[in-house]
Amino acid sequence: MKKRYLCLSLICLLLTSCDKPLIDFLSKNSLNSSSNYSSGVNSSSSSSDSNNDSSEVDSSSSSSDSSSYSSYDSKSEDSSSIDSHVSSFSSTKEYDDLSIHFLELGNGYAGDSVYIKAGDKDILIDAGSRENSAPVITKYINTYCTDKKLEYVIATHAHQDHIAGFVGNDKNKGIFDSFDVDVIIDYAYKNTTSQISQNYESKRDAKVQKGTKHYTAKDCMNKTNGASTSFELAKGITLNILDQKYYYQKSSDENNHSVCTLLSQGNNHFLFTGDLEEDGEKSLVEKNPSLPHVKVFKGGHHGSKTSSNEALLSKITPEVVCVCTCAGTDEYSKNRENQFPTQAFIDRVAKYTDKVYVTSQAYSWQTMLNEDGELYPSTTESQYKPMNGNIVVTSTYNNFEVHGSNNDTKLKDTEWFNSTLTLNGKSVKMRTWPSDGVNTN
Repeated sequence: MKKRYLCLSLICLLLTSCDKPLIDFLSKNSLNSSSNYSSGVNSSSSSSDSNNDSSEVDSSSSSSDSSSYSSYDSKSEDSSSIDSHVSSFSSTKEYDDLSIHFLELGNGYAGDSVYIKAGDKDILIDAGSRENSAPVITKYINTYCTDKKLEYVIATHAHQDHIAGFVGNDKNKGIFDSFDVDVIIDYAYKNTTSQISQNYESKRDAKVQKGTKHYTAKDCMNKTNGASTSFELAKGITLNILDQKYYYQKSSDENNHSVCTLLSQGNNHFLFTGDLEEDGEKSLVEKNPSLPHVKVFKGGHHGSKTSSNEALLSKITPEVVCVCTCAGTDEYSKNRENQFPTQAFIDRVAKYTDKVYVTSQAYSWQTMLNEDGELYPSTTESQYKPMNGNIVVTSTYNNFEVHGSNNDTKLKDTEWFNSTLTLNGKSVKMRTWPSDGVNTN
């Protein structure tokens, strides 16, 4: 007993006489040994830096600036070391909880709407796909947003499948009429003169008249009109506006005007590029050389053949890809392989992950002839159902999960993906997973 007391006394004397770094080191390593791990569809996390206030911050002082938000160069590590890196945990809560919700939109059209809860802040990126989507989005947000206020709204570009829900119509109250909004960030240019884009801008300007701040992506990059490239949402969580050339010049393709954002929670990153096409994606990579590896990438342009290209994918090496679309809709193409999500998209993404999830799907189709005399599966907007449903990404200080309100089935394992059609006298699968694609349990 005396020996034990003597040992304890010597330890106490040592700790009280040593410098603070040693105490911190011992304390930190003791805590790290008791870190927890909780798995979901995909589970991992990483340690992070933090900021403590919830005010708007300039990118020059933010840890999420384009020159510093990358925790490491993804090209310097193989896939096994990446998995090891992102699975490490912080022993203390250095950032607030985060959830990202890829929403179903109440119809069989392709469209984007992503609701984000960061600490006590509410953010909405886009509100497609039609005016009648507005009450569906509103009802969903109301389950999380208790003060009827969206701190940030981002309208990526001027197509109806991204902005119609902000407007609504006589029968469906729009998002701008249902919530207060602190800040609206949207496109610097547009080509379209559509009525829905004009209605959106009228509703937006009405909010500004009542005190809402409005910035274009160009304002953010130039830091004009009070804008910034980075906005602190909560402890350790920032919303970063990423640069690309079509904030400063027009593109013949409306999609390239998309506002691109990187949501960063410590070393966990989440990328949203709207409907950015190949040329825009190349510019995004060129203007953001420190673009990091991402936990989640919202599949570009609903999984089209013209987005989610190698130049971007090889830089961000996504762990999870979430696609906002109605799988199999013939809304944009009468060619089976080009209906969202396209075979070309699948072929490119499969190199990096098989954790691909889709909100909705067409559940019924009939074969029709296209202009080339080829048969294709034709659908109607009323014949849709959930694929994964509302896809919810939850990221806390020691846990990362992805779940669908309908199921957690990967795209490659869904009934739709593996269904067989007889077209032009041949039996074909709706989609195929490439033989060299990633396959995990």
